[in-house]
Amino acid sequence: MKCVSGFLSIVIALFISSTGAEDVVVYGQVGETVTLPRSKWGSERVLVQWFFGMDTQPLITRNSHGRETIDPVWKDRLSLSKTDFSLIINNIRLEDFKSFKCELKDFMPQTTTSVTFRLFRVSVQSVSPLLAGKNLNLKCDIEEIFKGTQRRWLSPQKQDLNEDKRAQIRNDGSLTVMSVTGQDHGEWTCVVTYQGREAYANTPVTVIDLSPAHPQPIYTSVSSLSLLHLPCFFSIPPPLSWSDSQEKSIQGGRWTFTPSPVAGSLTGVFQTLANLSLGPPLAWVVNQKRGLDVSALQKTNLNLSLSKKGVTEGDRGEYTCAVEFQRGDTLKRSMRVEVLQVFSSPAPVAYVGREVNLTCTLGHPLTSDLKVKWIPPRQSSLLALGSDPDSAHLTIPEARDINGGRWRCELWRNKTKLTSVEITLKIERVPMDVWLLVTICGAAVIFVLLLILTVILNRRHRQRVTMPRRGKRRICRCKDPQPKGFYRN
Repeated sequence: MKCVSGFLSIVIALFISSTGAEDVVVYGQVGETVTLPRSKWGSERVLVQWFFGMDTQPLITRNSHGRETIDPVWKDRLSLSKTDFSLIINNIRLEDFKSFKCELKDFMPQTTTSVTFRLFRVSVQSVSPLLAGKNLNLKCDIEEIFKGTQRRWLSPQKQDLNEDKRAQIRNDGSLTVMSVTGQDHGEWTCVVTYQGREAYANTPVTVIDLSPAHPQPIYTSVSSLSLLHLPCFFSIPPPLSWSDSQEKSIQGGRWTFTPSPVAGSLTGVFQTLANLSLGPPLAWVVNQKRGLDVSALQKTNLNLSLSKKGVTEGDRGEYTCAVEFQRGDTLKRSMRVEVLQVFSSPAPVAYVGREVNLTCTLGHPLTSDLKVKWIPPRQSSLLALGSDPDSAHLTIPEARDINGGRWRCELWRNKTKLTSVEITLKIERVPMDVWLLVTICGAAVIFVLLLILTVILNRRHRQRVTMPRRGKRRICRCKDPQPKGFYRN
């Protein structure tokens, strides 16, 4: 992998005094632009000449009429400032780090002055792209350091690293930053201070990291139309590409899911949703049949995001995107998904005059910074219900026809609406044909019971009528009856 290389330019005008002349110390970096500052002097008719080293032939000349002449060897690399007599050197080379001399001649009155510039090289070493979590090491080298020179470092956010607990700055100008993140990507600045004046040297630092984690959960709602998007992509800035991160030897990757614990349990069951196949081509191998869309990876190798159309309460939980590199290095991003759900009790269909309860929930009690807002159907009013419109539970004491329709529950944090969910509530009257059917059935039951009773009584009556009579016992009657006993003849 080609490392980000080359020296970045800095221009430092640091003045020092020496016997018999005033020299200006200027620092620059190879390949960039350096300005040798020379303010205006004398009248409007001044001859300006710049010399390099011990050469007697000027590099560039501007006569008193403003006409310029440039040495062909330095053509396209030199120019004079339009506002003063400063010399601008483009694409400075290693052999340019010598002395430059500026001579000014004024003809009204005729006077001459000259200033010598000493050009020294400053180098800030380039670093290879870093994985997030690694340590950053930089060093600000100055070819010649004068007494009293001080150095300090600024982060890409221009924060003084003397106030950063992760940073260690040594006396030799070297810097170590522990456990860099994607926020450390950008230009780091070495600030050189001499005799109250400051100069700046910048160097780019590239940090390969995944997209920043969500500071708050991802909120969505139960709906067949809801789209759940789980972002995860490499934050590799130009001119780097996927091949640069591949040189870090990617070993694999995965998406995992830990569902939110259901009521009565302490934790959900850990699941692996997809594994990263190195291919070629690079692709996700989906392990769970959850309707996951992994097509983003096919469009760009930097995008590891997943999406899912149709959200249920079973999608609540924590999702983690992880990419594994050699030597056990892992980039990981976790995000929590909260799913808003609304349901009615006893059922979405209620009858006039009966109580209906609506509940809007995330599956757990709302935190103090969250609140819900109920939006009733147009013809209905929350004031008439007497319930708290900001409560997660809404009660309709006696359902009426005007309470039917779409009820929307919105989830808010301060002045930001996070998500919303709807439920269609049907309010119906008890149908008249139901009462008629009940009456008919009741009459039929009574009729059948009476018929059965009549049959039973009739059968018993017939049995009595048709039963044969038993004959009476005949008693012998004597002509002269006598009392029982024994008699003599």
